[in-house]
Amino acid sequence: NVVSETATLKIWRGLEANAGRWETYDVPFEAGQSLLDGLRWIRANRDSTLAIRFSCINANACKECMVELDNVTVYACTARLQARKMTVAPLSNKKLLRDLVTEIAPPTERFKNS
Repeated sequence: NVVSETATLKIWRGLEANAGRWETYDVPFEAGQSLLDGLRWIRANRDSTLAIRFSCINANACKECMVELDNVTVYACTARLQARKMTVAPLSNKKLLRDLVTEIAPPTERFKNS
């Protein structure tokens, strides 16, 4: 029997920074995976309602996948998944939209309905 390693992601879920909940997911781990790979695996295999933002053309180009990993701001596309428990939260200095999605556009660049 081959024993595979697991990354455990504790992820913030909810619509408000002070009124959400933490959910934990076990993700199959392979060396070299990015945090974004793990989050996308969760959406595809465990919970399709997990809100994440990414728009990859090449790594670190769009800056849309920024999250806090173990209290450090990272790009999910370049941060490496590890075979341990990792805590993933939305950016604490931005307005929370849902789960790991925060408002990233500066106020002057946001679309306004007239």
